[in-house]
Amino acid sequence: MNIKNIKLVYSLSIAFILVNAVCTYFEFYYFNLIPAAILVVLLALFSLDKLILLVVFLTPFAINLQNIEGGLGLSLPTEPIIFGIMLIFIFKQLHQNTMDAKLLKHPITIAILINLVWILLTCITSDLPVVSFKFLVSRLWFVIAFYFLGTQLFKTYSNIKIFNWLYIISFTVIIIYTLYCHALVNFDEHIANYIMSPFYNDHTIYGAMLAMFIPAIIFYMMNKKYSSSIKFVAALFFIIFIIALIFSYTRAAWVSLAVALIVYILLLFRIKFRTIMIVFLAAIGIALFYQTEIVMSLERNRQDASQDFDKHIQSISNISTDASNLERINRWNAAFRMFAERPVFGWGPGTYSFEYAPFQHAHEKTIISTNMGDKGNAHSEYIGPLCESGVLGVLTFVAIILCVLSTGFRLYFTVKDNETKKIVLVTLLGFITYIVHGGLNDFLDTDKASVPFWGFIAMLVAIDLYHKHRGEETSAN
Repeated sequence: MNIKNIKLVYSLSIAFILVNAVCTYFEFYYFNLIPAAILVVLLALFSLDKLILLVVFLTPFAINLQNIEGGLGLSLPTEPIIFGIMLIFIFKQLHQNTMDAKLLKHPITIAILINLVWILLTCITSDLPVVSFKFLVSRLWFVIAFYFLGTQLFKTYSNIKIFNWLYIISFTVIIIYTLYCHALVNFDEHIANYIMSPFYNDHTIYGAMLAMFIPAIIFYMMNKKYSSSIKFVAALFFIIFIIALIFSYTRAAWVSLAVALIVYILLLFRIKFRTIMIVFLAAIGIALFYQTEIVMSLERNRQDASQDFDKHIQSISNISTDASNLERINRWNAAFRMFAERPVFGWGPGTYSFEYAPFQHAHEKTIISTNMGDKGNAHSEYIGPLCESGVLGVLTFVAIILCVLSTGFRLYFTVKDNETKKIVLVTLLGFITYIVHGGLNDFLDTDKASVPFWGFIAMLVAIDLYHKHRGEETSAN
């Protein structure tokens, strides 16, 4: 750097310090954000992959602002950056199509595109088009940044591990903060519902993300290829995550981990995905046939949520007195009535919370029911699309999940490299924890869940396209 450039750097730095001092004196603090904004712009222009990884790291720290003008919710600082990443991607594709043809032909990509097209169609027919198109744009920026660009990010194999570590490390900071605040009130169960705010809205999404990353932490903790120091750090993370999960009092998270464990056992016995699906569908058929007997049995359970772990697990099936469970049933029944009225196109993506109130029945409402649409949505990643986008809304979303599971199982049975096989395994199990959790809650409209959800899918697709033969050349030699 020559003397002229050095003088320019010093001059700009001094000018910034002076202007910032004046702004601070007059309590205008936003000027402090300019260096961060410049960094984001530079990364966007010259190193988009690092910007995506920066968003991953920032996601657990992001704060969600609700009911901004027009009813818009926004997670800061992540979602404006993700929106910018989406625009850069679109402009690049319009200027010069750089998408990998193999990616566009992948079954998961095709399923995602079909789902997006159907969401677009139901936005046009929506009762509240503005709300629905906001939903579509939000879904697009997550899919573009963490699926389409994510698969290209994971062409570099090491970025898969970096992605996991970045979320785990920053999330651990939030966990420690949450546990500290919780300890100040003696780990009270009722306060556990919101003690992690403003970073996570409530204990359900907090617990879902804990469960989602536990398989990855176990991988780093148990992998013989890693140094003892890395395994020790991973073991610390594992202990912290388990403690956090216990004190999150999130029942669905424990259920999701139990299902992931069952799938792991099935994989060890090399049970094919097709066989599992046949058994699963048969189980659903039996449950529907005996639904009256099952409901009567569940109604005899009156164990409410408790600090006692055994009783807390028992309360999962309490549909008689547990307000949380009863409210879910109330929301689901309202959603089914909405679906019955508009089974093809639904009421419009993202509109459930604005439309469901008239579909509640008085005898099903609970002490936490509301007519204002201000306490969450349909509480299911499957029932929500059913009423918002009709039968094809849920079928196209389920098609994405089935394609991901099929790809994950196939990779686990065919990949030869041991480390890659393990990464496929823990990514698949982490994904499974979320889709199980999604039966009871829905968080894909938030960055907290969408970043790892689409990121995990991108990992599996990237391994399928670029890394499934990794290590075979070395072994052949």
